[in-house]
Amino acid sequence: MVNQSQQVDTQREQKIARIQGLTETPVVIIGGGINGISTFRELALQGVPVIMVEQGDWCQAASGALSRMIHGGLRYLETGEFSLVKESVEERDRLLKNAPHYVAPLRTTVPIDSWSGGLVNAGKRFFRLTERPSRRGALIIKTGLSMYDLYTRQYGSMPRHQLNGEQATRQSWPDFAEWVKCSATYYDGWISAPERLGVELVNDAEQANPLALALNYTQLIASDGETLTFKDTLGNQTFTLRPHVVVNATGAWIDRANSTLRQNPATRKLIGGTKGSHLIIRHPKLLAALNGGMVYYENEEGRVCIMFPWYGNVLVGSTDIRIDNPDDVVCTDEEQRYILQSLKFVFPTIDIKEEDVLYTFSGVRPLPFTDSEINGRISRNHTLVLLPPDATRYYSTLCLVGGKWTTFRKFGEQAAHKVLKLLGRTRKISTEEMAIGGGKDYPQPERKAAWIQQISKQNNLPIERISQLLTRYGTLAAQIAVYITQQPDQPLSSYAEYSRNELRYLIHHEQVQTLEDLLVRRTPMAISGNLTMQRIEEIAQLLGEALHWDDDQRAQQLETTLSRLAKLHGLTSINAPSPSNSSPSASPHSTLAISEGVSHDSAS
Repeated sequence: MVNQSQQVDTQREQKIARIQGLTETPVVIIGGGINGISTFRELALQGVPVIMVEQGDWCQAASGALSRMIHGGLRYLETGEFSLVKESVEERDRLLKNAPHYVAPLRTTVPIDSWSGGLVNAGKRFFRLTERPSRRGALIIKTGLSMYDLYTRQYGSMPRHQLNGEQATRQSWPDFAEWVKCSATYYDGWISAPERLGVELVNDAEQANPLALALNYTQLIASDGETLTFKDTLGNQTFTLRPHVVVNATGAWIDRANSTLRQNPATRKLIGGTKGSHLIIRHPKLLAALNGGMVYYENEEGRVCIMFPWYGNVLVGSTDIRIDNPDDVVCTDEEQRYILQSLKFVFPTIDIKEEDVLYTFSGVRPLPFTDSEINGRISRNHTLVLLPPDATRYYSTLCLVGGKWTTFRKFGEQAAHKVLKLLGRTRKISTEEMAIGGGKDYPQPERKAAWIQQISKQNNLPIERISQLLTRYGTLAAQIAVYITQQPDQPLSSYAEYSRNELRYLIHHEQVQTLEDLLVRRTPMAISGNLTMQRIEEIAQLLGEALHWDDDQRAQQLETTLSRLAKLHGLTSINAPSPSNSSPSASPHSTLAISEGVSHDSAS
């Protein structure tokens, strides 16, 4: 694999050299979360020379810590944010069509404790007379779901909701608490690999426009008001760019980035982030109690929580806590206890212990700054804030404030429209119907077997292997199959689910720079509970060979990765793989695929 390793080694250097050769550029995007990536893709497709930098890896922070739902915003009806619901339903349906390899329908059930509860308080909340959360009865929930159905029928394609009486509820969910008198079932969406979708968007943009360059592990370190200075944190090189427009897409770091960008100190505070933490729980009885779908419930204080199957385990969340410093947020012991207590409220007879928690993750929602005392009342809508040039700044700064995963395409479209206007350019192409990455030419269910058979025959690979690759990467499986057969391949000795050439493909084509990139974001090994020391060490060896690490560099990567897995994800003891009901070669929501006939959740 010498030639492929050399290519990996030089790709980043060549990209940095190209950027260093530029005297100026129309647009620089700072921040490689999903909204920055979306804006990058939109501008690249219009032929705009655009550079995007990210201080860590793509979708490393909040964009990798979502609740894994792609939802239409049912709860926003309660606060009268009808335009956000409309936009969310439209964008949810577009993702179902444009990214079918990662986004799919999700059957969702709401347990209800009464028929008429919460009517008065709901009216007060709608008219903004109170911010106090309260429990909602069947009449309120049915009214909301009926309105939701109207949006879905007009803008989407999901089935209508269903109200289940007590007998039907007990039959399908016998472990619900005694307070559950009935339930409602409706459909939203979920996403199996959000970080992978972000990388595919980046790749699509760069492939469409040779003047679009994206560089991870690159930090903005200074600005003189005209020229921005960046540092490659891996190679310690610096370079400067003179942009006409700067897009600040740093999410929870927006105000901090604005300070570096020499914004007027009097500029108002834009971000008031809240932390959301989630748990992955290994508990077969809890998994069975979900009956193959999501349970969307209110805890004792009226806060909405979720739980659903995830790689044979259960994903549960989330918290909503104000936070000032977004750096390396973690799920605390207190949050973990809070989530487990909330879970016990709906499934009181299922004994879940702290040692059943397999993995944790946490991120900061980049919500608009507000004086509201109730975090749940802060709008999840997105806004653009333009800071024009002034006496001390040559460039305009466009700040992307707020937003949610479901609506990333629309937010990126709106940001790109603003940038195009500033540049005096016009839009050439729409992304409304544009497939993403491995969602391109994705076979319909009736054609899937034939597609797999064709790629299998072309590459002399077993049908089961092509099916596995299709599940993981969509139709990118075809070019991955070609890649892994170019030279002799073999499974990892510690993990036969993956082959060495498959991981080499990811390293070569997806800007993998660290061991954490590969374990946490390019594959689901970490979040699915399939890491062991033997596997981590073998993958570190393979990655080190591709990136030409020496023994000291590989040892440092191992130490750093193990430390971050422990700190950020609670993986303090990695020895044996966790027992689970599904392997990563299957859909993380395979129980839902079996019970509902659909395969693949969105960010809150």
